[in-house]
Amino acid sequence: MNIPSVFWLVPVASIVALGMAFFFFRQMMKEDEGTPRMCEIAAHVRRGAMAYLKQQYKVVTMVFIVLAVVFAFMAYVLHVQNPWVPFAFLTGGLFSGLAGFFGMKTATYASGRTANGARKGLNQGLRIAFRSGAVMGLVVVGLGLLDIAIWFLILSSVYTEGSIALITITTTMLTFGMGASTQALFARVGGGIYTKAADVGADLVGKVEQDIPEDDPRNPATIADNVGDNVGDVAGMGADLYESYCGSILSTAALGATAFAMNGDMQLKAVIAPMIIASVGIFLSLIGIFLVRTKDGATMRDLLKSLALGTNVSAVLIAVATFVILYLLGLDNWLGTSFSVITGLCAGVIIGQGTEYYTSHSYKPTQDIAAASETGAATVIIKGIGTGMISTMIPVVTISVAIMLSYLCANGFNLDMSAESLSRGLYGIGIAAVGMLSTLGITLATDAYGPIADNAGGNAEMSELEPEVRQRTDALDALGNTTAATGKGFAIGSAALTALALLASYIEEVKIAMERANITLTNLKGEIISATDATIPDFMNFFQVNLMNPKVLVGAFIGGMAAFLFCGLTMGAVGRAAQSMVEEVRRQFREIKGILEGTGTPDYGRCVEISTRSAQKEMIFPSLLAIIIPIIVGCVLGVAGVMGLLVGGLTAGFTLAVFMANAGGAWDNAKKMVEEGNFGGKGSDCHKATVVGDTVGDPFKDTSGPSLNILIKLMSMVSIVMAGLTIAFL
Repeated sequence: MNIPSVFWLVPVASIVALGMAFFFFRQMMKEDEGTPRMCEIAAHVRRGAMAYLKQQYKVVTMVFIVLAVVFAFMAYVLHVQNPWVPFAFLTGGLFSGLAGFFGMKTATYASGRTANGARKGLNQGLRIAFRSGAVMGLVVVGLGLLDIAIWFLILSSVYTEGSIALITITTTMLTFGMGASTQALFARVGGGIYTKAADVGADLVGKVEQDIPEDDPRNPATIADNVGDNVGDVAGMGADLYESYCGSILSTAALGATAFAMNGDMQLKAVIAPMIIASVGIFLSLIGIFLVRTKDGATMRDLLKSLALGTNVSAVLIAVATFVILYLLGLDNWLGTSFSVITGLCAGVIIGQGTEYYTSHSYKPTQDIAAASETGAATVIIKGIGTGMISTMIPVVTISVAIMLSYLCANGFNLDMSAESLSRGLYGIGIAAVGMLSTLGITLATDAYGPIADNAGGNAEMSELEPEVRQRTDALDALGNTTAATGKGFAIGSAALTALALLASYIEEVKIAMERANITLTNLKGEIISATDATIPDFMNFFQVNLMNPKVLVGAFIGGMAAFLFCGLTMGAVGRAAQSMVEEVRRQFREIKGILEGTGTPDYGRCVEISTRSAQKEMIFPSLLAIIIPIIVGCVLGVAGVMGLLVGGLTAGFTLAVFMANAGGAWDNAKKMVEEGNFGGKGSDCHKATVVGDTVGDPFKDTSGPSLNILIKLMSMVSIVMAGLTIAFL
């Protein structure tokens, strides 16, 4: 296969991203970490985070070894799977884990330096925190593209003949997405349970029962709370968006290989187009990163504008660049396909703005939740749940419009549902997801920045720095809450488009599995044909994928149930872990003399140990459930049941994830609004009511909600990898 020279932009861009990540890391490390007390607190958090991650990787490694053995058995003994799958699966998990590790390592070094930077001014604190967050964003896109480039080159040297070669290459590469998704789910669920157990324990006992401030060194759970911010919101989010990023590129490449299968030259262009767009997006994200700065005394709106400038400039530049890229590639209908990319970009911006409106205390919805605290915690919770439910409208309508527009733009506004029209339309949906994630380098930087700013505030409080330093870190933290909520909305939106593209890719994997098993089918004309010659409408007809088929309906119900079951299990896990933490914090206040007076030293290590042990124990069952359900449905209900499962899981999971993320973010910022002096300020009854609301919202926004977008993609990935087994049960 003659790989065009433009493809080499992909590995070059990945190396540039990793090089700039290392540059920002070295810049951050040159900054002063502050006083000996600040260094000591940062070291406590760093040790706790690394100890947790080491323990998590041990558990995940065991799971990966078992799954790799299963895949090897399917490939080499049963011959129902491509022989490269076990290796692709392992590399996907390895790179996803590395992305989380490097991001968290940077964050734990950056928080103390951000606090010290805030002593000099708001801009200095913002610059250190944001550039450190950029390390996470650049590592994710750099490792993602590097993994894709390596596998494309390896498989291109093995599969060289005919249009089927590119289809085999792209569907095989999709399987390393399952490795990334599996690792991401463990990271998200485990990190989410860890951080929320510590957070709930610290808030309920410290703030509500003992009336001590947030991040007070007298609180035994405060170090565990700060550790949790890193393992959940940095390592977990990094692994999550790594697999979204790779999944969108790979599923689009697979759809391109199918849509243009009759034209070899155009087929190769369609496969590499999403990789080139993502590569250019790296360079344009770097421009946006350098634009983010602010001035001392900036308001929340000023801070939001400074971040919006960087992200919006990157988005506009990639929009313009897309037209140039697809024109120079000479892709069929390059203009329409470019507008599909723009659709994805616009959808990402709209979802981000909608999330900001419903979660920032600069706007009415969160202000109303804070006002509800005047009548107690119950009304805060009721108002927050209502706000979260209403907030689902903007993302759902936006994604729905984006799906239709990207589909129609790519196929020339053809609604006849012919095989060619359908394939090209689905390619448009996939490339819209690539567009949404093309500036991930900077959008993930705004997200990873949040926990760094949060930890900086904790460091400032525990180090007893000047009050104005805490005010600056609180401003950065409140901004971080909004950007984190925006990032979660963005991740969930991209998951919806990616999962839809993966749904189409599943059919391609079924086609290859049927060809491997020498199974023929009857097409729409009643002719018996090979699976290779069948179109998507032929498959839909053969497997009776329609709403009158009870297998599809049962699958859809199970998919919807899986989203709620998963949330229930993770919420319950947080509840049990938090209960252990609350009991431990109460015990220490009761038994260790002088803690409240500041003369006794809490046992921070014990709280870190409780969170670590609880997270490791509780994360396994919900994570394995996401792998087991698609396998069982595939074996029992077949392809039709799996299609129903994926559609049900996508629709219920997407809506539920947006609701939980936005409700949690709004409760958190309502609490921040009261802490700024509104409605009685810190220590008032209103403050205690919003703390209860925030405590309910914590597992919503940091455990169950963000884990759902991985769930819907992982179920798709497992279905793709297990397609051979599903066909074996025909």
